[in-house]
Amino acid sequence: MKVGDRRQIVVAADAEALARVAAQRLIARVALHHERPAICLTGGSGPQRMFELLATEFADRIPWSRVHWFISDERFVPLDDPLSNMGTIRRVLLDGRAPPDNIHAIPAGDSATPDEAATRYERDLQTFYGATALDPARPLFDLVLGGVGPDGHTASLFPGWPQLDVTDRWAAGVDTAHVAPFVPRVTLTFPALASCNEMLFLVHGAAKREIVGQVFEGADLPAGRARSNGETVWLITEDALPEAVREG
Repeated sequence: MKVGDRRQIVVAADAEALARVAAQRLIARVALHHERPAICLTGGSGPQRMFELLATEFADRIPWSRVHWFISDERFVPLDDPLSNMGTIRRVLLDGRAPPDNIHAIPAGDSATPDEAATRYERDLQTFYGATALDPARPLFDLVLGGVGPDGHTASLFPGWPQLDVTDRWAAGVDTAHVAPFVPRVTLTFPALASCNEMLFLVHGAAKREIVGQVFEGADLPAGRARSNGETVWLITEDALPEAVREG
């Protein structure tokens, strides 16, 4: 199903089915890039079951030595802090499987400010990419995972915040979060997130139905503004699917 501007909707029966479809799409994107696949992960509860599947049932389908792993946003805390997105992902998925040099964490724990961490992460991204300017014909990432918060944010791009208008940087510091936990953040910007073959939003649970409906109705929300230069796919469970989309 397609809605809006190049946005596709894929419906999963429940959270387990969503995790399996998401894992399979990630594996498929990795398979399409035989040299050095780049996957941009996201934190939060949405992808946790997918990470578990990738670490167990599907682990032998990932060429761990070749895949590079990035993160769309991070809380400004050390990696070993329970609030760290990449710290959690490492423990669940990456540690013991991905080579340490293939894990690209935002340097939040050893930077003085979120802006400094953003600048350092941008340099890491540019070194990996081999250029300081993004070329629409050559995506930075094979897959970007995303979600939608209760206020319509995605990554750490919050409604009304100045980071939404940043177009000349790949990453930006966020001094104040819009939702809990209320700690500073570092986030990729819209241009960096868009530089991918596929942006895959993961949405499950009836609590997300209202905000997803607002996004699909065209509300000016960050999750609605986020688009891939390639495919933008919303993978949604039945209970999170807005009635207007279901009826359409």
